[in-house]
Amino acid sequence: MRITSSVMAMLCGLLWVASSVFAQPTQQNYPTKPIRFIVPYPPGGSTDYTAREVAPRLSEIWGQQLVIDNRGGAGSLIGHGMAATSVPDGYTLLLGTSTGLAIAPALGTRLAYDPRKDFVPIGLIVYVPYMLVLHASIPANSVKAFIEYAKSQPGKLNYGSSGTATPNHLGGEMLDIMAGIRTVHVPYKGGGPATTDLLGGQLQFMFSAIPQVLPHVKTGRLRAIAVGHATRTRAAPDLPAIAETLPGFNNTTWYGLLAPARTPREIVMRINADLNKVLSQPEFVQRILIQGVEAATSTPAAFGEMIRSEEDRWRKVIKSAGIAPESIR
Repeated sequence: MRITSSVMAMLCGLLWVASSVFAQPTQQNYPTKPIRFIVPYPPGGSTDYTAREVAPRLSEIWGQQLVIDNRGGAGSLIGHGMAATSVPDGYTLLLGTSTGLAIAPALGTRLAYDPRKDFVPIGLIVYVPYMLVLHASIPANSVKAFIEYAKSQPGKLNYGSSGTATPNHLGGEMLDIMAGIRTVHVPYKGGGPATTDLLGGQLQFMFSAIPQVLPHVKTGRLRAIAVGHATRTRAAPDLPAIAETLPGFNNTTWYGLLAPARTPREIVMRINADLNKVLSQPEFVQRILIQGVEAATSTPAAFGEMIRSEEDRWRKVIKSAGIAPESIR
């Protein structure tokens, strides 16, 4: 049987199309194997909890397992660095944090990755609002009253954090700047020891993750007066936002999903669509809300813009507070 040149050309064309289809993952056939999900903190805590709530739900949609890979260290920077150098084929995902993507670069920390160039944003996952809590002895029941009290006690009120340049530290600095008060930051090696000293009266106030202090608020040992989120939060609906007194105040950490740069756009859009399905499930929303975490959806473009704006915002706070990279311990 004689094959004409036109038939041969058509066959070659079909083979080329077929090889192109199978050479890289596409929205239609992705995923075809387990996916590595890097969490840049050790097991435990809100990052790990969030990842372990999201992963099985995406696995159910995709029919493939998401394998949690906890890579803690250097305030989340090690895990971010590992994700940045992974193969951009859609089979490595990162639970990115505000610290690793916005605060560290705003601080001028030397990084092994470029948050803007080495990742492709997929979507925002959750907000983790902070609660402003006072020791029960502080005579203030509102943000306005607390500011007035702090102005009468310049340099005498101490607040704790889980370390210099952490979000709860920067929340205190932002409060000083925007309210025109002067308080003293006391860094700790974790939120637990800081909470202990707040309960003991060595500290007078603190920005804290809601689950960490809510039991003490309920017993009356601490007094919650506001949340640091830009608006009121479903996790503490009865508390006003600090922004209602100080417009523009926003002290909320967040986590989102990213992939290494050059991951195919088709895959990014597929993951974003399925992620938003998970984040819209009422049962999921309620489960994480109990932990003081709020689900949030976005497009890849909106999440990327948020990362950039957050870095710019924190850079202004860090500069105004005079915080330098060498101050980090």
